Amino acid sequence: MTDELLYVYAVLRNQESQPLSLDARSHLGEGLRPVTYRGLTAVVEPVAPADFDEGPLRAHLEDLDWLADVARAHHGVVADLGRHTTTVPLRLATLCRGSSGAERMLADAYEPLDAALERLTGAEEWGVKLHTQPPSASPPEAPATASGRDYLRRRLADRRAEADRTGQARQAAEALHHRLTREASAAVLHPPQQQRLSGTPGQNVLNAAYLVPTTHRQTFLDKVPTADELPPGTRVEITGPWVPYSFTHTAEPA
Repeated sequence: MTDELLYVYAVLRNQESQPLSLDARSHLGEGLRPVTYRGLTAVVEPVAPADFDEGPLRAHLEDLDWLADVARAHHGVVADLGRHTTTVPLRLATLCRGSSGAERMLADAYEPLDAALERLTGAEEWGVKLHTQPPSASPPEAPATASGRDYLRRRLADRRAEADRTGQARQAAEALHHRLTREASAAVLHPPQQQRLSGTPGQNVLNAAYLVPTTHRQTFLDKVPTADELPPGTRVEITGPWVPYSFTHTAEPA
């Protein structure tokens, strides 16, 4: 059917020598299938127009619970594909009208998609964050006999100490980023995560992603400092390997 609405998860190279299994189902539609064009394959799934046509989709984009469900399904399919082959994940809610629409998408974005697949082959994404640690205990209350001037002096000293800790953490973050960038094929700095959204204690002073050749994985991981190597009051968080979401920017026209 040419009028069916197709949700497009990702693009990969044709798997002629070893056909890709698309048995996994998402929760979005009727099951996965491939659409091919000049050696590229878009992994698509027919979805209900009542949810994904232009009008309903615009309304759903205001529903955070609905978006979270779609994001989980989207990532589940992309991650499953990425375990088997090099994958360029597309943006959430990328939709085409029928197989002919998916083929036009591949044709229009053929060069950047092909370049992205070439660049991402044999590589994986790792995320590294550096956080400041909140003080382990609150400062003691000022005694009743302390003067207002003493109280303000202590408050000023506390603020200066906090500023010093943050400054040291930012210097450590800059040094760590340079250190890891030398071991990666590419690196991206993301905006620091806000504590109220991440739920992670402390201040996020580094939020970076690194594209690492799989053959170079251990060398890269060995460059991530241990807790003993970090400045006091900081901690590092590393996640991965991921499908390289942060490094598909050359496929932007898709």
